[in-house]
Amino acid sequence: MARSHKVELAEALQMGPNWRHLCYVLLYAPNPGMIFGRIPLRYTVLMQMRFDGRLGFPGGFVETQDRNLEDGLNRELREKLGEAVSAFRVERTDYRSSRAATKTHVVAHFYTKRLTLEQLEAVEASAPRAKDHGLEVLGLVRVPLYTLRDGVGGLSAFLENSFIGNAREELLGALRDLEILEPGSFSGLKTPALH
Repeated sequence: MARSHKVELAEALQMGPNWRHLCYVLLYAPNPGMIFGRIPLRYTVLMQMRFDGRLGFPGGFVETQDRNLEDGLNRELREKLGEAVSAFRVERTDYRSSRAATKTHVVAHFYTKRLTLEQLEAVEASAPRAKDHGLEVLGLVRVPLYTLRDGVGGLSAFLENSFIGNAREELLGALRDLEILEPGSFSGLKTPALH
């Protein structure tokens, strides 16, 4: 998103009719699995590879027929991820933050939604059959929430990818605030310079 600034949700909802609202969500689930039999996964977090080659979160623009932000987001999730998203609904209680870009007149609203591992895996399985798969969405990606012994492989390497707008910062903020990463994980994390 072009240069943007944080806004409160109430302020964002009062912006005039020439503003468009974009909603997207970080989907995550507890995961008791282990990688290589020794690295605990703890959680699974999904992102998507977008049509432009950048990583982002599933979602899209709210349309005039949508009753509210969450209706628009849930409609977009069905289009991007398929029918498995009908097993849950992103609600206002899942809302995290908003950012407004004055130049483009777009307000972006970020949500996080905790699922069961079964729900998340169903989303992964249904996504290739979604309306926008192969068009707007090139595929889903699990975020590696661990760091390998070399101190670089895993999350640090993942963060070197190209992200849309504020997606990298929103990912890191959510991982910290939702305590998805173990306490102390951020101090040893080698992250690229955030712009």
